[in-house]
Amino acid sequence: MEQDWIWGLIGGLLIGSGGAVYLLANGRIMGASGILGGLVDGSGKSTWAERAAFLAGVFLLPVALLPLYGRIDTHVTSNWTVLIAAGLLVGFGTRIANGCTSGHGVCGISRLSLRGLAATAVYIVAGGVSVLVFRHLLGVI
Repeated sequence: MEQDWIWGLIGGLLIGSGGAVYLLANGRIMGASGILGGLVDGSGKSTWAERAAFLAGVFLLPVALLPLYGRIDTHVTSNWTVLIAAGLLVGFGTRIANGCTSGHGVCGISRLSLRGLAATAVYIVAGGVSVLVFRHLLGVI
């Protein structure tokens, strides 16, 4: 019997633990879009080192773990149009919601934030609609 679900559970525990450590250490919510956005628009100049360290960890830890796991199958499409559209939709949704899945979904829900709960419900529905449109109606995924 395949046990791929365990990786999702481990990943969720790691993200939740990371959010708790970030909140305890910095007194701020771990929202990846806010962390990156503060570096891009310059509003996070006073905390650029912690923001850069967070983003470096997000990108470098999987690279460091690659020798332990060998081949990684991400199921990402090779259709560049879909990838670009997905990136734009996620960016647009993140801007509208004033946050992302890590800030609203992980940290917001765990704090019982009504805004986090509402934003999470909206992006889950939007993701389902996107799959319906792209995969089943357009057939591009």
